[in-house]
Amino acid sequence: MERRVVVTGIGALSCVGNSVNEMWNAVVEGRCGIGPITRIDATDYRTKIAGEVRDFDPEKYMSVKEASRLDRDCLYAIAAADEAMRDAGLPLDLRDGTIVNPDNVGVCVGSGIGGMHTMEEQCEKLLRDGPRRVSPFMIPMMIIDMVSGSISMRYGAKGPNFAVVSACATATHSLGEAFRAVQHGDADIMISGGAEAPVSKLGVSGFCSMKAMSQRNDDPLHASRPFDKDRDGFVMSEGAGILILEELEHAKKRGAKIYGELAGYGATGDAYHITSPAPGGEGAARAMKKAMADAGVNSDEMGYVNAHGTSTGLNDKFETAALKLVFGDRMPAISSTKGTMGHGLGAAGGLETIICLKVLETGIIPPTINYTTPDPECDLDYTPNTAREKKVDTVLNMNLGFGGHNGALVLKRFNG
Repeated sequence: MERRVVVTGIGALSCVGNSVNEMWNAVVEGRCGIGPITRIDATDYRTKIAGEVRDFDPEKYMSVKEASRLDRDCLYAIAAADEAMRDAGLPLDLRDGTIVNPDNVGVCVGSGIGGMHTMEEQCEKLLRDGPRRVSPFMIPMMIIDMVSGSISMRYGAKGPNFAVVSACATATHSLGEAFRAVQHGDADIMISGGAEAPVSKLGVSGFCSMKAMSQRNDDPLHASRPFDKDRDGFVMSEGAGILILEELEHAKKRGAKIYGELAGYGATGDAYHITSPAPGGEGAARAMKKAMADAGVNSDEMGYVNAHGTSTGLNDKFETAALKLVFGDRMPAISSTKGTMGHGLGAAGGLETIICLKVLETGIIPPTINYTTPDPECDLDYTPNTAREKKVDTVLNMNLGFGGHNGALVLKRFNG
């Protein structure tokens, strides 16, 4: 029999705040965290804006020496994971086994790009100084699975430990696979989500060359405008969103707070194009339908969808079509919070699943900001510009990734 899985802790680091509460308040109030890039000199780049994490001090979490051996994606993940662990009432050292058995605590945290800063710096060193000057820490700092590895080593979590990589669907797939691990008895607790630190010379130039990002450099606060007719691309952002997934009876036995139940997961592939979603959004629609079927939820029971809503021409058009395929004339409340936070790439699904849980908790639907000019091909009610109050019992988070990766999660209000 499959076990029930609940969320008992959440942690976030984003361009609109370095905690869950800071992020949630900004999202509800529509306060945008996008601004001029400071991480690099962006003078010669087409796009000069991003959603950077601010006022982040890794020494709050570890020594200078330890921090120097981790890329920023790992540092961000650890900061968010620390908040989630404390929120769940779990110690940051599980090794003594007084609260939980560390053998039954696993980690599945992904990153879409991984240690981009390390790769870039060491490549420059190789070309400038030769191969003997490349750091012996380059490989472990660069590889994506080190996000999960560093969290596991930090807390002494000895259960399943792996990473999922599926571009901008990474965190959603990570949470889905962690959900399966708990559901099937491979772990009692999984630390899961996504982290990303893409604002580097190589990261920004690569996306600029694709012409995928907004060039509204003189107006960064209005650059990310999901579903708006005048959208001109996504805005890259940094951060991490980490959740503690726990088997229901295990959580109840230790008296843990329960934010909601993770009830369904759907994953599909478009098999169509390296960057464009499938026409008509059919792949995304199948993922949502699979997640709802897995959760035992009908389309008319869905209260809210946090859309992928990237502010790109093709995504927003095809995602709108996908929502129509799934919900027809029984459309739930919809919004994209990327207008406020930008696009966190591999971290997006973690941050946005936390937002979905806050919707369940507060009965507030966050707005899609910067929506001013309707697009005939994006003609749904996306909760434009102002939050609304609406008690909902079931929510869905949707994320899509380059390569045709689609992931959806369904969460329910926990009623015992």
